[in-house]
Amino acid sequence: MENFTPVSALIGGVLIGASAALLMLMNGRLAGVSSIVAGVVPPGSVEQAAWRGLFLAGLVAGALIHRTVIDPGASITIAAPLPALLIGGLLVGVGTRIGAGCTSGHGVCGLARLSPRSLVATLTFMAVAMLVVFAVRHVAGGW
Repeated sequence: MENFTPVSALIGGVLIGASAALLMLMNGRLAGVSSIVAGVVPPGSVEQAAWRGLFLAGLVAGALIHRTVIDPGASITIAAPLPALLIGGLLVGVGTRIGAGCTSGHGVCGLARLSPRSLVATLTFMAVAMLVVFAVRHVAGGW
């Protein structure tokens, strides 16, 4: 929480919400990133893969634009060792399949639609995330 700025957080939240709303209005689809990725590899149809690929490219482009234009001097430090990152990524992938969606699908889109399933999923992954952070930092000694 060293670099938290409420204005940038608010702008980011508005952009995420607006993007999710636009995707729903224009394409009738939820902005669940795990489902979007699953539809690209392997692609179901060229049309489906095209909008999904553009959506994912937009995520990467937004990060690159921020890094090069808005905050070019920012340093990025990843303190966790590579095996922990790989295991964490694998567990997130498994969790999105078990939970039938990811944080963006359930937390942003599902809660906005007042989905009880998304509320349970969001509360579950938030509680597990808090427990894991506590365990890694305070029980295991952290990185």
